[in-house]
Amino acid sequence: MKVLNLRCTHGHGFEGWFSSEEDFLGQQERGLLSCPICGSADVARLPSAPHLNLGAQPPEQGGEARGQAAWLHMVREVLAHTEDVGERFAEEARRIHYGEVEQRGIRGQATAEQTEELLDEGIPVLPLPLPPGFAGTLQ
Repeated sequence: MKVLNLRCTHGHGFEGWFSSEEDFLGQQERGLLSCPICGSADVARLPSAPHLNLGAQPPEQGGEARGQAAWLHMVREVLAHTEDVGERFAEEARRIHYGEVEQRGIRGQATAEQTEELLDEGIPVLPLPLPPGFAGTLQ
């Protein structure tokens, strides 16, 4: 298994795990690689040195990497603990707010206008833009 350091055109760094160099190149050629932060398919391999585990503690992650890791963790938590109601988000948020259905965590899609209307009604919502890759199972 090869672990490669990758970076998208927007500067987001992440790791990719591949069975071989050919596997990486094949996935890249077929457009199967995308940034887990922004969804960009413009991904490049970064130079990397072999890692030797000699028992020492790894260096602490930089601020940007910690921020990306925290964001990914938060997104995974939201996805794991909410129901996807899709385009019915505004309708379902109102039903929950006004006690028409049981209280539960939901997520879905809403227009900027729908979001503004929900906020005006005192219904707390938080826009959370997700890259297209988050529609499926998170690795």
